[in-house]
Amino acid sequence: MTGAFNGWTEQAFDVLLRLEGDPPRQLRESLRKERELHVRQPMIALLNDVADAVPALDDFSVWGFRKESWWWQHQGAVIRIARQVEIGLRFDLDGLHLKAGWHYPDPGQVPRYRAAVVAESSGARLAALTGSLGARGYGLTGDLMKRMPSGLPADHPRARLLRHRSLLAAAPPAGDDVALTPAAVDQVVDAAEELAPLLSWLSHHVAASARAHA
Repeated sequence: MTGAFNGWTEQAFDVLLRLEGDPPRQLRESLRKERELHVRQPMIALLNDVADAVPALDDFSVWGFRKESWWWQHQGAVIRIARQVEIGLRFDLDGLHLKAGWHYPDPGQVPRYRAAVVAESSGARLAALTGSLGARGYGLTGDLMKRMPSGLPADHPRARLLRHRSLLAAAPPAGDDVALTPAAVDQVVDAAEELAPLLSWLSHHVAASARAHA
């Protein structure tokens, strides 16, 4: 277990700068230890501190090293909330990014999602939640069909939501000024609190099983 999160250091940005472009395997391997120390370990420390603050967010994974350059240039992590419902984090030269929602759906999840969007009570609730997040600067993304699903009217009041085959809300970028300080812990905790109603809706209506999430 790593120590308390104190922010990513300038060395983290220096390592990532050296990994820009299409770095050869020899360069990547020469930077493996530095990247582990300055880039990956702080992400582990961050999520340990987040889990200490909010125990419901303790089921997380921090990605290791892979063959493709992208994975060396971006440090990813995920906090699992329910089946295919997650909070995703990424640290790179642009700072710390956070998004959350439902993606890579299992068979049966898309029909459950559509049924919940069509239902007046649950559908109106989701529309209100996504509208509120959008007003607070969250970007709503996901796998969006070009046309309405078969059998649903094009003028449905929640037509855009019905076209989603995944649904994610991306927090406004925190920037490197936050990533360089312990304030990133509060930033993640605050975003998780704002996203909790959406994650709860997705866990209840879409996921096959859910973890309790306050």
